[in-house]
Amino acid sequence: MVSSCGGESPAPTNSFLSFLSHSWQSGTCDSDEASRFLRNYAAWELNAFLWISLIGITSLLTQKLFKLFNLWIQARRIPGLPCPSFYGHSSLISRESLTDLLSDSHRRYGSVVKLWLGPTQLLVSIKDPKLIKEMLMKAKDKLPLTGKAFQLAFGQSSLFASSFDKVQKRRDSLTNELNGRLLERANVMPTKAMDCIMEKVQQIMRKGSVDCKMVSQHMAFTMLGATLFGDAFLDWSKAALYEELLMLIAKDAFFWASYNVTPFWKQGFWRYQHLCTRLKSLTQDIVQQCRKNYKIFCCMNPSSNNQTVESGMETTSGAPSCSGNVVQDNLSMQGLNNHLHAREEPCGNIMGVMFHGCLTTAGLINNMLARLATHPEIQDKIHSEIMSKKGSVKGDQHNVDTMPLLLATVYESARLLQAAPLLQRCSPEHDLRLLSGVIIPAGTVLVVPVQLVQMDDSSWGTDAGEFNPYRFLSKTGKNSDSVQKSTLFEEGAEELLDHGRCSFVFNHPDNNAAFLPFGSGTRACIGQKFAIQAVATLFASLLEQYEVKLLPGLETPSTTMKNSSVIKKFPSPEIVFVGRNT
Repeated sequence: MVSSCGGESPAPTNSFLSFLSHSWQSGTCDSDEASRFLRNYAAWELNAFLWISLIGITSLLTQKLFKLFNLWIQARRIPGLPCPSFYGHSSLISRESLTDLLSDSHRRYGSVVKLWLGPTQLLVSIKDPKLIKEMLMKAKDKLPLTGKAFQLAFGQSSLFASSFDKVQKRRDSLTNELNGRLLERANVMPTKAMDCIMEKVQQIMRKGSVDCKMVSQHMAFTMLGATLFGDAFLDWSKAALYEELLMLIAKDAFFWASYNVTPFWKQGFWRYQHLCTRLKSLTQDIVQQCRKNYKIFCCMNPSSNNQTVESGMETTSGAPSCSGNVVQDNLSMQGLNNHLHAREEPCGNIMGVMFHGCLTTAGLINNMLARLATHPEIQDKIHSEIMSKKGSVKGDQHNVDTMPLLLATVYESARLLQAAPLLQRCSPEHDLRLLSGVIIPAGTVLVVPVQLVQMDDSSWGTDAGEFNPYRFLSKTGKNSDSVQKSTLFEEGAEELLDHGRCSFVFNHPDNNAAFLPFGSGTRACIGQKFAIQAVATLFASLLEQYEVKLLPGLETPSTTMKNSSVIKKFPSPEIVFVGRNT
C-alpha cells in the first residue's frame, strides 16, 4: 500500500525517531516536513491494521465457508426431501404440522431423514428405535436456548442447562433425592393429602361437573407439594395463591422465552417478572415454614430426632410426621443446591422443579382420568385389584408394585399422552457416527418424532392408536408360565382374572426403545420413577374411594385417537366423582 501523499511508506519507527532527533539537534526541523512524516507514519499504521484485519476476516470466512461446504457434502449422504428454496423448509413448516412432514419423509426415505431448515441449519430425524437409543446415549447436549424459559422465570440455574457437563452434577443429586426418600414419601401418599385434594374437588362439584384439566392440575400441584414440603404444605394458608401464580407463570413462560432478545421494553414482561418475584417470595415462605415446624417438633420430641432423619418416614408413638420437612430441607439445601454457583438462586431450583413437575404430571393425570372415565370396565378391574391388595400393607398405604394393571394403565396413559412432538438433542462440536454407518455432522439438530414412534405399528401392534393397558402385561397360569398380551383378549383377560385362573405380570417398558414419554439415554427424565409411583399411588387412593364417571348425557369420546400415525389430542371431558359407598 502507499501513503495518502502518494509517496512510499515510511521507514520503521526507529528511523522516524532518528530523523526527528537529527532534525532537532541540527535545529533545521521544518514543520511542514515533520507534518508530512507524521501523516506518512499514520497512513502506514492504518494500512498495517487494515491488512491484518483483512487477513483475519478472510481466514475466518474461509473457515466458515469450509465448514459450510463440509456440512453440505456430509448432508448429501443422508436421504431426505429436497429443499424447496434457499431458505429450506422453514416456510413450509410454518404452514403445516412438522410431525406430518416428518411422517411423510420417513415413509418415503427410511428411518433417518434430513430437513434443511436453512442454508446453514440441518435437522435430522431418527425413527428406528435402535438408532434412537444409540443417538440419545451419544448426543448429550441440547440447543443453547433450552432452559431459557426457566431462567427468565426463576433466575440462573444449571438444573436446566443445555450443556450436559453443566447439568450432570445437579441431575445426579436430584436423582438421588427423587429415587430415595422422596420416592418413599410419594409411595405413602398420606390420606390427608387425598382428603385435601377431594375437598377442593367437592367444592368445584357443588357448582356442577369437574373439568378434567382443572382437577388434574390441582391433583399434581398438591401431590408434588406434599411430597417435597411435607404436611406443612397441606396446612399452608397460601397454597392456593402459590398454585395460581405457578399456573400464570406456566402460561406465559415460553412466550417470553421465544424472544431472541429479552423484551425489557414491554410492560407485559415486567408484569410477568413481578409474578415471578411473588412466587419466589412464597417459595421462601414455605421453606421457612417447614424448617420452623421441624425445629419445633425436635424440641418437643428430641428422642425421635435421629430416628426421623434416618428413616425419612412416619415417626413413632403417634407423633406428627416431620418426614416431609426433613426431606424438604435435604432437597433444597443438599440435593438441588449442591454445586451451586454464585449467580444461581437456591429457591429458583425448587420453583423449577415445581414448575416442570406440575406441568408434566398434570398432563399424565389428566389423560389417565379421561381414559378411565371412558373405560369403566378397566376402572372396575383396577378397583378390584386395589381392594384385593388392601390387607398386604399397614394403615392407609398402598403397595402399587403389587398392582400390575394399575401400573400398566399409568404407562399406557403416558404412551398416549400428547406431549412435545419432538425429542431434541445436539452434538455441537463433534460429528455423530452411528453404528448403521450414518454420519451426522456436528451442530445438526437431532430430533426424534415421539408421536410417530409411539404410534408405530411395528413396535406396538395394529392397535397402537388404542388405549390398551394389557399391552404391558403378560399372564401366568396353570398352563403357561408366561403368555404375552396378544392372547389376553382372545381368552378374555377380565374373565381370567375373575375366576383366578391366572395372574398378571407387569412387563416394564424400560427395555423397549420405542417407549419415549420420558425420553431416553443420558438426559432421560430423572423423575420418571418418581412420577409413575406417585401417580399410581394417587390413583390407588382415589379409586379406592371414588369412581370416575363422565358427566351424565356427555357423549363418550372416541377411543381411537390415531390419524396418519399422529396422536390426536384426547378430549378433556367433564367428569364427576361418585363415592364407592354411595
